[in-house]
Amino acid sequence: MAFDTAFSLDSRSGATLHVYYRQARAPARGILLVLHGLAEHAGRYGRFAREMAALGFHVYAHDHRGHGSTVAPDAPLRRFARNHGAEAVLRDCRAVHRHALETHPDLPVVVFGHSMGGHIALNYGERFGRELAGLCVWNADFSAGVERRVGRWALKAEKALKGSDVASDLARRATFDAWAKSVEPRRTPFDWLSHDPAAVDAYIADPLCGFTPTISMMQDITQLIFEAGSQAGLSLLPTHLPIHLVGGTADPATREGRAITELETALKKVGCEAVTTLLVEGARHETLEESEEYRAPALASLSAFLREATSDHAS
Repeated sequence: MAFDTAFSLDSRSGATLHVYYRQARAPARGILLVLHGLAEHAGRYGRFAREMAALGFHVYAHDHRGHGSTVAPDAPLRRFARNHGAEAVLRDCRAVHRHALETHPDLPVVVFGHSMGGHIALNYGERFGRELAGLCVWNADFSAGVERRVGRWALKAEKALKGSDVASDLARRATFDAWAKSVEPRRTPFDWLSHDPAAVDAYIADPLCGFTPTISMMQDITQLIFEAGSQAGLSLLPTHLPIHLVGGTADPATREGRAITELETALKKVGCEAVTTLLVEGARHETLEESEEYRAPALASLSAFLREATSDHAS
């Protein structure tokens, strides 16, 4: 593990968060809060944390509710909460943010989110963007098109038939199963994640990865997507906030990167003035776990973005 330590942090939501930490190895210039994706956990971001620490960032990454080693009375594995799960997830992020600032006062904070973590990150930026030096949203689709709206109603029907706390077969078919078909020939059902066989095998072997979320979790994720991606939601972002978008042209979860350019257009439409976008040709979904030829340009772009976003605070 490339993190220095892991610790428990109590959130006002009622959760006991499992938080990983990596200390800045260069003179500290900022704090990076990492938000992981669906059906994985923060422990997978150790290599990334080491690289960001070398740039001068204290890195915090916590397991979201229903994931990893975070525990809460209303959040067993695969569920955010009994009720108001999206709100609880954002309150947990707030707890980590506050802890980081108490530990490292006066340092600028950048939030980084991958996939579902990107959905959470954009919601967080819309609420607390004035407290951030930057916002990174990678590999996330905020489309509210016909297919997503139909899917939202289908989830309601599935809930009425099965209840909220069972695995969503509908979600599985629409996401992981559908995305698996994007790679032909494929070695495993998760080749859509990365070109790197070792990374794919590690994901499959991890008992905390690859699960089917509950119906309630999928409804909460859908809420995060629709609220943050709406014009009303995007309009809450400070127009001066630096935003970094990354996607891959071979990522089925973002419709081969089209979701990234659509988000860029929507952000600029509401007046965001500092949007940096990179589409990595041929990259699949997990940019940070991709083969080096795809990973390297994304990291180079992020490094430049972070240096610029925190340039006034370098020490």
